[in-house]
Amino acid sequence: MTQPPIPGFREVPRTGVIYVMHRASELGFTYDSTDWANLGQGAPETGPLPGAPPRVNSVTIDPRRHEYGPITGQIALRTKVADLYNTIYRQGKRSQYTWENVSISGGGRVALARIAAALGNINMGHFLPDYTAYEELLSIFKAFIPIPILLEPDLGYQAPLEMIKREIQGRGLKALLVSNPANPTGQLIEGERLAQWVQLARNYRCSLILDEFYSHYIYNGESDAGYFGNNSLTEKPKMVSAAAHVEDVDRDPVIIVDGLTKNWRYPGWRISWTLGPSEVIHAIASAGSFLDGGANNPFQAEVLGLLEPECVYQETAAIQTAFRAKRDYMLDRLYRMGIRVEVEPGGTFYVWANLSQLPPPLNDGIRFFEAGLEEKVITVPGVFFDVNPEKRRTYARYRHYSRISFGPDMETVRRGLDAIERVIEQHQA
Repeated sequence: MTQPPIPGFREVPRTGVIYVMHRASELGFTYDSTDWANLGQGAPETGPLPGAPPRVNSVTIDPRRHEYGPITGQIALRTKVADLYNTIYRQGKRSQYTWENVSISGGGRVALARIAAALGNINMGHFLPDYTAYEELLSIFKAFIPIPILLEPDLGYQAPLEMIKREIQGRGLKALLVSNPANPTGQLIEGERLAQWVQLARNYRCSLILDEFYSHYIYNGESDAGYFGNNSLTEKPKMVSAAAHVEDVDRDPVIIVDGLTKNWRYPGWRISWTLGPSEVIHAIASAGSFLDGGANNPFQAEVLGLLEPECVYQETAAIQTAFRAKRDYMLDRLYRMGIRVEVEPGGTFYVWANLSQLPPPLNDGIRFFEAGLEEKVITVPGVFFDVNPEKRRTYARYRHYSRISFGPDMETVRRGLDAIERVIEQHQA
């Protein structure tokens, strides 16, 4: 007999990654397993990379930092974040970010939750497919109405500017949530196109909320980074941010979220930042005061050195070299297995894999995932990226898709692809 629920509590769904990790753990997976390959992970490898700055191996804690920190973070760190964006993206621009344009929080989901809690009674657009954790984030706060915008594979999972303008005007959108580069497709809005999105937000007074956590994992195209160091243009890795196209940091409705999780490869530190107009920073500080109480206080001083521009460029160059090699290796292996990739990732560390040409039942993302568990490889079924707050839509998309991560080290990626190959061979026999 099924136990009745505890009074007053609802069933809270797990995000896609949490679900697959829970299922794998039931079959013996642990994070220090050497025989499993976690190609479902949403985090990058955290060890040394050739050419990267030395990894932080120890942390010294000032005893004064055992106290609560400010809700919006230490001013020294807020200043450092503002200076970094000004150096990389805003040299020569009249309007510059200051510490008052920055809020520190305990990871990306906390930062996005603060923003969501501060939104008013509006229509907010979001895209399909997109990051699995957005679903519950868009469900739990009742002030705004989430409006899905479908991205089609024949358009390269990109939204034409006219389409966005039509959505803003026709549905009265006052905010638009965008991951750039996009999780799970790896598609990128950059250069003049990104400038046009910012201009659109400015003209139509629609806030552009950008999740830029993968903005250093870029594998093609032009850089939004400007002059660097001694004001002479030097060779530098590509980095993309809407900050490069903001005219007035306190008037343009552009809010950027980033942090140490992906671009610095320190996910366990749980340090993120939000960059935007000071009015927005004040609003999300109020939200943070009742939502989470502030970020890890002792670690904030340790972040300062990681945000030195030279260190950032060195780390980014190493990331792009290592992860581009893993991306190319994974794409080649998947193509040879008969797995389609409609649009290759220009960013992130994910492949949005179309399984429709595989033999049944492997052409279904859930069944593909379950079969992979038997060979100790983890993937994430595509249906989890059909962001569907409160299950308003009955038809689930992306049943024939899977997100396959090349976030782990190359040996794990190779072991995981070997396991997927075995699964497919077993079903072709």
